[in-house]
Amino acid sequence: MALRSQCKTLKKVKPDEEIFVLRAQDLSSPRTIALWIAENIDGPSWRENVCPDAKLREALECALKMRRRSNRKGAD
Repeated sequence: MALRSQCKTLKKVKPDEEIFVLRAQDLSSPRTIALWIAENIDGPSWRENVCPDAKLREALECALKMRRRSNRKGAD
């Protein structure tokens, strides 16, 4: 897939690993990202590595940009 070779994150995805894509126009996308942030801001006590601040900020900025879009609608 061409997109995989262009995206640093997608390069990490194994060929048999599932991924899920959120579109900016989907009404649920900003909230879904906010829930992802909430789950990743503090890792469980058994997990040494929590999500880096820069990744959390990037996710929040993405959610805010999605929320500002004028053409938001239900997922299709």
